[in-house]
Amino acid sequence: QVHLVESGGGLVQAGGSLRLSCAASGIFSNYAMGWLRQAPGKEREPVAAIRWGGGVTYYADSVKGRFTISRDNAKNTLYLQMNSLKPEDTSVYYCAADRGSAADWGRRTTYDYRGQGTQVIVSS
Repeated sequence: QVHLVESGGGLVQAGGSLRLSCAASGIFSNYAMGWLRQAPGKEREPVAAIRWGGGVTYYADSVKGRFTISRDNAKNTLYLQMNSLKPEDTSVYYCAADRGSAADWGRRTTYDYRGQGTQVIVSS
């Protein structure tokens, strides 16, 4: 059984940084792990993904150069380091897992597992 729990959201000023964490259980090395976000009234957006066993990553164009996804397999934890935050990054951020490829993260319409989400608010 896959279980995902996000933490690390909060309120930050534009230009600031936050690091999100996702404690995962039941994950296998061939899973893609990543982040989605959804703002009120907007469609869900895939943000970043990584193959749990390493080697493949995906970033949305909107976050490239500002966000970094990483994982600590020993701690079963996924991270999203978010720098140079903008007000448009304000969303609920969800940790997700999928048995498909991390390279396809941005093209998926469904994901096998998802956490409850953590709110990120970026003030201008």
